[in-house]
Amino acid sequence: VQLQASGGGLVQAGGSLRLSCVISGSIASNYILAWFRQAPGKEREFVAAIRWSGSHIDYADSMKGRFTISRDNAKNTVYLQMNSLEPEDTAVYYCAASPLIWGARARSEHYRYRGQGTQVTVSS
Repeated sequence: VQLQASGGGLVQAGGSLRLSCVISGSIASNYILAWFRQAPGKEREFVAAIRWSGSHIDYADSMKGRFTISRDNAKNTVYLQMNSLEPEDTAVYYCAASPLIWGARARSEHYRYRGQGTQVTVSS
């Protein structure tokens, strides 16, 4: 399984971006697809997660109401729609995938597969 993230870029505060993560290979319905981010000098941070079956979705508290995670099984792609972006959202965003229990969704070290990351920069 390989993950290819894209869609990052430079945007002004208040703007929007949509990240995509294309999954190459077959994944089962129990896989969790997640987005993490890492800003310079900071630890990797959980952003959002979705069960590939669509049965579960979760967000970090600071992203609720601004970010939306979704998936398109036919395109083997998971998306992260980011609205009302703030300079504090500046980071490299990574997608990750793994068969996991839902309780482990926010821990990046548990994920078997990770993409290469896409840079998001929000200017003030």
